[in-house]
Parts: sequence; C-alpha cells; structure tokens
Amino acid sequence: MTGGRAVHDVMQAIKAVSLPPVSTPRGSYTPILRSGEFVFVSGQGPRWGDELRYKGKVDCDLTVEQGQEAARLCALNIIAQLNGFLNHDLRRVQQVVRVAGVVRCADIFEKQALVMNGASDLFLEIFGERGRHVRIATGTSALPSGMAVEVEAMFRVI
Repeated sequence: MTGGRAVHDVMQAIKAVSLPPVSTPRGSYTPILRSGEFVFVSGQGPRWGDELRYKGKVDCDLTVEQGQEAARLCALNIIAQLNGFLNHDLRRVQQVVRVAGVVRCADIFEKQALVMNGASDLFLEIFGERGRHVRIATGTSALPSGMAVEVEAMFRVI
C-alpha cells in the first residue's frame, strides 16, 4: 500500500496471462525500437507465434467480440515484444503512451473503437493506471495476410 492505495504489481499481472511467442517480422523493419525514454512497438497482428488466429473482416466474417479478442491478442504480442526487449522486467514501463489500431472491416462499419477496447483493456489489466493511453482506432478494407486487426504502441520506459 502507498498512501492508502494498493500498488499495482505488473509482474503479478503478467503471470495471469500467457504471452505468445514473438513472431518473425514479415517485412523490412524492426519490430521494436527505443528512442530516448520511448519504446515503439511496430504493428502486431493477431498471431500466436507464426499462426494467424483471426483472419477476415470484423462484422462480416467475425463478430465484434471476436474482433476484440483479435485486438487483445495483438496487444499480447506487443507486450511479448516489449517484455523481451526489457529483459523480462515490465516494471520499467512508466506509461503506455499511445496505441494505434486498424480494424479490417466493411465500409459501413463504425465500431472500430469498440473492437480496440480489447487491446486497451489488456494494457489497463497489465499496467494498471500506467496503462492509460491516448489512442486512435481506424478501419480499412485490407490488412497484410488478411488479418482482422493490427495494433502498434508507444511506451515510456526507464
């Protein structure tokens, strides 16, 4: 307890979830990069290792709830990348700063923000108040490999 409030234990929270194995980049980029106090994790898909788990368009091929699960899996991949980069010490994360997500969907679909809550809620679950972030959620007609959702994030670390 600190000042009458329980301190959120990131390491305990991470034990409650299973992190996927880090997948191989599918292009000419680095999946994670540090610049000063910020760490950027490039767009992660809804994969478990190299297996794409959510393919298709949300609200056509997948339900909104499945889209949220896909976004959560993207966020798990982001955390897996970050965890390895920080030598398995996520306590170094001071703030989840920004999350950006793209949802593959039909032109008339307007619930991208609801889908992206799958990722945002996971960051809050793992990092507590340090998981609060700014965010953008957009839609598109196509994503690489036909994946349903892609998410990237920026963190402030020590």
